[in-house]
Amino acid sequence: MNATPTVPPPDAPAPRSRLALYLDLIRWDRPAGWLVLLWPTLGALWLAAGGFPGWHLLVVFVLGTILMRSAGCCINDVADRDFDRHVKRTARRPVTSGQVSVREALLLGAALALVAFGLALTTNALVIAWSVPALLVTIAYPFTKRFFAMPQAVLGIAFGFGIPMAYAAVQATVPLEALWLFLGKIALVLAYDTEYAMVDRDDDLKIGMKTSAITLGRADVAAVMLFFATYLAIWLWIALRHASSGFLVAAFGVAAAQVVWHYTLIRRRERAGCFVAFSKSHWISLAVFVGIVLALA
Repeated sequence: MNATPTVPPPDAPAPRSRLALYLDLIRWDRPAGWLVLLWPTLGALWLAAGGFPGWHLLVVFVLGTILMRSAGCCINDVADRDFDRHVKRTARRPVTSGQVSVREALLLGAALALVAFGLALTTNALVIAWSVPALLVTIAYPFTKRFFAMPQAVLGIAFGFGIPMAYAAVQATVPLEALWLFLGKIALVLAYDTEYAMVDRDDDLKIGMKTSAITLGRADVAAVMLFFATYLAIWLWIALRHASSGFLVAAFGVAAAQVVWHYTLIRRRERAGCFVAFSKSHWISLAVFVGIVLALA
């Protein structure tokens, strides 16, 4: 007698290869997540070097940014797996849906972080020293969403470590201007990740997750605009100290125009508009980076 084949329930995820699941885990098809890290990091690299920093450092920081963001996704999804199943947008993530085990995700994250650390070893001791707290904050960030009112600030710190590391790689020191740029990057992350948190605000309230969108309440839109303005003001101030250029002013004008566009997207606090704003936020820092490159060319 032939056994009746097992038919998966209609809402079960279709079987996928391990590679496809791992690529989904690290958000390979959503590059906006690492582009928002990359452009400010490269901008700092150009400012530290006074122009093109050389192919070695360029490759190290591009690959290092992608690898660490991917490792962060693995850690985040493991930490949030019990929360993500209650949010429609995240319920199908590989770890949450059970398609990738916690052990697999942690091993993949550790492997990616190890490769990134190997890249840091090709620079100097100061970069290596800065990479340690960078990793620790990256690991800690997902857990701060359980108790800290503004976890996006912690994410900003984690995402901003590439800036002092860029200066350390070029100058073997971390001057005060690098810390100002770091502060500006934290403001940038607070801006675009608050937009992201506005997408899931209703779900996060139900499950008890802490986010800046919840903490800020009806001041969220104004705060996002203030965060963007702080980022642009700090970075323009530092960039003008290196080069006074029409290209620089024009680029920051383009970035500011995008911020105004973001306001039109998020002012009604609709999920679709807030998600578009977040997903396009990397174009703001790209405009800033292009302005810096042209000014220092």
